[in-house]
Amino acid sequence: MSDTPATRLHVHTPSGEAGVLAHEHAYVFGCSGHAQATEAVSLTMPVRLQAYERATLHPIFQMNLPEGYLLERLRNRLAKTSGTDPLLLLSLLGGDAPIGRLRYTTGPALPGPAQAGERLSDILAYRGAEGLFDSLVERYINRSGLSGVQPKVLVPEVSHKASAITDELIVKSGLQEFPGLAINEFVCMSAVAAAGIPVPEFYLSDDRSLFVMRRFDRGLDGRALGFEDMAVLSGKNAADKYTGRYEDIAKLIKAFCPPDPAHRSLAHLFDLVAMSCLLGNGDAHLKNFGLLYEHPESDDIALAPAYDIVNTTCYLPNDSLALSLAGNKGLFAARADLLAFAVAHCNLPQKAARARLLELCDALSDTLKQHAGLAAEVPGLVEALTRSLATFRATFMK
Repeated sequence: MSDTPATRLHVHTPSGEAGVLAHEHAYVFGCSGHAQATEAVSLTMPVRLQAYERATLHPIFQMNLPEGYLLERLRNRLAKTSGTDPLLLLSLLGGDAPIGRLRYTTGPALPGPAQAGERLSDILAYRGAEGLFDSLVERYINRSGLSGVQPKVLVPEVSHKASAITDELIVKSGLQEFPGLAINEFVCMSAVAAAGIPVPEFYLSDDRSLFVMRRFDRGLDGRALGFEDMAVLSGKNAADKYTGRYEDIAKLIKAFCPPDPAHRSLAHLFDLVAMSCLLGNGDAHLKNFGLLYEHPESDDIALAPAYDIVNTTCYLPNDSLALSLAGNKGLFAARADLLAFAVAHCNLPQKAARARLLELCDALSDTLKQHAGLAAEVPGLVEALTRSLATFRATFMK
């Protein structure tokens, strides 16, 4: 595909073309004249005659732009052009399999078949995973419009199953300043799973340098599902992902989810916020929560499975919550506000919320026993989690 900056992109959904995104003096998205309500590009942007115009790129399209490591790699590759031009990046990365249900092309036609892919077993068993990760990035960077600063790449999986449906994997490497990050995420996600909180399938490579998870925004039939993170639903730019409150996420769930999914999603949100406090996760920002759905008019709009959960206090002992809870960002101080958050914003009785918090503690305790040797490989991780666990139990067993 050309690396010349685009001024117009066709935006597609699984059921047809949604409209055209253009940039001259501002970013303008116009819905196709034949677009149906189910072809809206976002829950915040229903199909209408009037174009959507913004000085900055619309948040739903920002969601498919790379950040951090991937963006830097693309800048190096596109040094001779405007490597950070948003429409150029979307045209390069958004034609194949971006997160969510939108695809982007410079013409009305969609691209051809995806690349063949890799075997999960080969990725997990590879020795010298740093070299493997660099190779995967080189091979698949043009289909990896993934946000977040951590090095990661979206890889099609060669499946042993007799199916035409291609599974896809998000392969994440670490950062030198955060040793053992893949192990850290594996242990924390294991605690989340042990608590019965929905999670994607996830794995740790044999040499413990790569965290691998299956993408969760595809249906059983391979159809792309809608996914919008809370920065998008808040109308905020990606750079503002650390501004806001967990109470605001509860409001967005109530605003966009039908009643039954909203009830389940609020309980799910309470679990995720509580686990962020318990696990010492200071990176639970707006982009690490999102809604998942078949299409904007469907009755299944609900909070997405948990993802990107790590302990940050083993690296940054004085780290705080990414968003505020009852006006407070202190990780340990916030625990005192969890019961009030449950009652006032998540529609949970206080007694049930207290019991649930103790279940989360038990899940973390069991995980630390199950993965004791693994967790001990990350400097300070066992100490940070054990200290937080003791504090939580002392608070909620009263």
